[in-house]
Amino acid sequence: MIATIQTTLGTIKIELFADKAPITVENFKKYAETGFFDGTIFHRVIKGFMVQGGGFTKDGIQKETFAPIKNEAKNGLSNKRGTIAMARTNVVDSATSQFFINTVDNMFLNYQNDANYGYAVFGEMIDGFEVLDKISAVKTGNRGYFADWPVEDVIIEKVTVE
Repeated sequence: MIATIQTTLGTIKIELFADKAPITVENFKKYAETGFFDGTIFHRVIKGFMVQGGGFTKDGIQKETFAPIKNEAKNGLSNKRGTIAMARTNVVDSATSQFFINTVDNMFLNYQNDANYGYAVFGEMIDGFEVLDKISAVKTGNRGYFADWPVEDVIIEKVTVE
């Protein structure tokens, strides 16, 4: 399965690993098919780390999500450059719609043990690395109590999964 993320800075294509992260891929696919991601933004960009999106509108409003899913970080996949993983709170099984794309190798985000569960990788980029690098280079600032918020919106126009 291939996910296509169309943004205002270009298109990213990601191969989804339904065999390694079936719950996570199905969840991402559901959000894509319902148009949930359309018009959301990359709201957290940390150069030399990752870009995060899939939960906020450009007005800074957090969208209503489906129920949280089980964390599949224990699947053997690594948070290396170009992989997509689920964002979550400090609660292990709290991921909903927000995802991040690693801009560098972030092995410390991998599953270590049940006390340091990590973040579930569920796909890897196959195209659009120049777009990822453009997003990671945008100027950021504070917005309310959020840090690392892009000064100019990077909008997710559409996400499709085929």
